[in-house]
Amino acid sequence: MEFSINPSTLKMIRTSFCILVVLAISSFSMMEARDLGCKGKTNIEYMALNCRKHTAVLTEFGAVGDGKTSNTKAFKEAITKLAPKAADGGVQLIVPPGKWLTGSFNLSSHFTLFIQKGATILASQDESEYPVVAPLPSYGQGRDAAGPTFASLISGTNLTDVVITGNNGTINGQGKYWWVKYRSGGFKNITRPYTIEIMFSQNVQISNITIIDSPAWNIHPVYCNNVIVKGVTILAPIDSPNTDGINPDSCTNTLIEDCYVVSGDDCIAVKSGWDQFGIKVGMPTKQLSIRRLTCISPDSAGIALGSEMSGGIKDVRIEDITLLQTQSAIRIKTAVGRGGYVKDIFARRFTMKTMKYVFWMSGAYNQHPASGFDPKAMPEITNINYRDMTADNVTQPARLDGFKNDPFTKICMSNIKIDLAAEPKKLLWNCTNISGVSSKVTPKPCSLLPEKGAPVDCAFPVDKIPIESVVLNKCSA
Repeated sequence: MEFSINPSTLKMIRTSFCILVVLAISSFSMMEARDLGCKGKTNIEYMALNCRKHTAVLTEFGAVGDGKTSNTKAFKEAITKLAPKAADGGVQLIVPPGKWLTGSFNLSSHFTLFIQKGATILASQDESEYPVVAPLPSYGQGRDAAGPTFASLISGTNLTDVVITGNNGTINGQGKYWWVKYRSGGFKNITRPYTIEIMFSQNVQISNITIIDSPAWNIHPVYCNNVIVKGVTILAPIDSPNTDGINPDSCTNTLIEDCYVVSGDDCIAVKSGWDQFGIKVGMPTKQLSIRRLTCISPDSAGIALGSEMSGGIKDVRIEDITLLQTQSAIRIKTAVGRGGYVKDIFARRFTMKTMKYVFWMSGAYNQHPASGFDPKAMPEITNINYRDMTADNVTQPARLDGFKNDPFTKICMSNIKIDLAAEPKKLLWNCTNISGVSSKVTPKPCSLLPEKGAPVDCAFPVDKIPIESVVLNKCSA
């Protein structure tokens, strides 16, 4: 059954969305900035992994913020000329108020890109401004099509200590051009650009910016260690294709917190490679903490695990989540041929309003790259823990579908209260090929999740992953 929204509900979503956007942007406008009269620099305080000794402003490199002039050359020249100063205390490039049209550019190490309030990095819709690059090794092809990909708007590879931040400056992906062409079949052998993609890097921070209308995925750290995504607002139309919010992919030690996402796809999608390519690379996503997320996504999940999970996903902690008008809370997506695993997942303190599903697990997400996947490569889904959740206006509490000869095991649900919609599904808990336990869950779960003995609380780790103990420094731009 397709998940549809009646016109009055859609109007309510759009109205709420607009109010929340205004509030989010207005809250950042309270930050003080004192003009020093020095090349347009301001004394704006911000928090970062590391502060920088050297500062430059984009206009020093010939950039024009009129929203029409291409500044791709200016961004590239600025980063190239500033890179030698990285070893001497690092460098920051300030993007001042204005509309700065640009194509793809690459960041460098020990570098901060600071986007000021009133500044918009405006993504070019000229395809020639985006180099064509090889697909990721753990995917074997682009995600849209069998072939290469356009480089992301903001990219970086093999970096150490890179920060993209601001006092709520904006990146506008101008995605409509890409969405229309994609839907019409115009990209036959190439994948659309993402907005931010950082690869093979460590000590990465993306914070306090707004991203709107990404061509496809918004933030994609891949093959990275020690990543912080904090205080980011991501906005895309709820019918825009593949505009995932934040996609940690084959990353270790990642913190995502205090983010607000409205998306046409999953607000957060945790990944680790696709079928035989992901199995070969074998880089899991692990040690991931997601907290204080607010998400609106009527056609997708608040947090998805998969479907590209062939390198494995483990040790994921998710807490203090608010989901509004969202298709499902946590969705585990996998398929025959994926291999890998999703295990040791811990979620608690969710508040949900107007949901199709609360719990959704599927072993039939049958999208595959080029032929060659191994049908004997079966994923392992085990030790999945949900606790302390409330949900209102829910159509179906759970749809849980494992594999006939490879069931999803050790599922635990405790202290969960689900209030049903006016017209819920007749079968409230649709469960096949799973096993686990439940405690203090209403409505009563399916027989494959029985209550056993005295009430219990499902597990949630008491320790922290290392990135949660990192203390940011007070810097100025």
